[in-house]
Amino acid sequence: MKSQVVVITGASSGIGRETALLFAKKGARVVVAARRQGALDQVVAECEELGAEAIAVVTDVSVSSDVERLTAIATARFGRIDVWVNNASVAAFGTLDEVPEADFRRVLDVNIMGYVFGARAALGAFRQQGSGVLVNVSSVLSEVPYPYLVSYSMSKAATSALNSALRQELAISRLKKVHVTSVLPSTIDTPFYGNAANYLGRVAVPPPPVYPVKPVAKAIVHAAAHPEREIVVGRAGRQLVRLHRAAPNSLDKQMAALGAATRKSGRTGIEPTTNTLFEPANNAVSVSHGNWHGPSRLAKRRALTFAAIGVAGALVARSALRAR
Repeated sequence: MKSQVVVITGASSGIGRETALLFAKKGARVVVAARRQGALDQVVAECEELGAEAIAVVTDVSVSSDVERLTAIATARFGRIDVWVNNASVAAFGTLDEVPEADFRRVLDVNIMGYVFGARAALGAFRQQGSGVLVNVSSVLSEVPYPYLVSYSMSKAATSALNSALRQELAISRLKKVHVTSVLPSTIDTPFYGNAANYLGRVAVPPPPVYPVKPVAKAIVHAAAHPEREIVVGRAGRQLVRLHRAAPNSLDKQMAALGAATRKSGRTGIEPTTNTLFEPANNAVSVSHGNWHGPSRLAKRRALTFAAIGVAGALVARSALRAR
């Protein structure tokens, strides 16, 4: 990745921040984009400490002119774009009828149209160069939807459709050196859950087990250097995807039970809030982690999840035997 030019959206915290730092360690030239100038400046400073060139561009990915400006600044500074990572995403916790229409639309706007605008910008640059890699950070929830995250799950399923359609268009155009790859993280320990809009009446608790952020950043960097169709990060996520494709009805029941149990575990008395859905956080702090990865907490949630997966797996096996 040395001297490659990499654009990363949603780079002010979480997966985007960790990915920017890992690309910097590899010698890439990094363009970080998000809505918070102060947090982006912190990421740039850390990238420069690692010996990399880096710039920050304040961007709301749901605004096409912002993404066009991001592209123009990146190419003006570095002359090209080799890798584009669509990562900026938002969420709203609550049932379908609890989440207000404006919040629901905002999630779809950022997570779907933001990726569309990023893909258009990236592919425009790649076509001129004849090469490039677009990495779309999706989620295991694109395959295995989760209760209380309806709009987010829908948006990530749309990302999968976008990726497949783009690969087909590239095949028609015979652009063999332009690649589109999907990275599907399992539940990751980032500030995502604390930043999401929340209509649960409780603290939004991530579905277990919760994995550290670094393996996702490693998967993204790997995908940029060695493009694959799809990379699922996290053992539980890989197992869930396989089970859902084999026996969706059985797994849906297990996910419903897991969602109900997880919702009950959050602290009560939380007033409805949009959090950072429409406006960025009013701070300049950039962090990768959300403090959901404590050892005892992790062990308890991992046990709960693999118990659910085990039940679902048994149901799949029983269904297969009956089919014979």
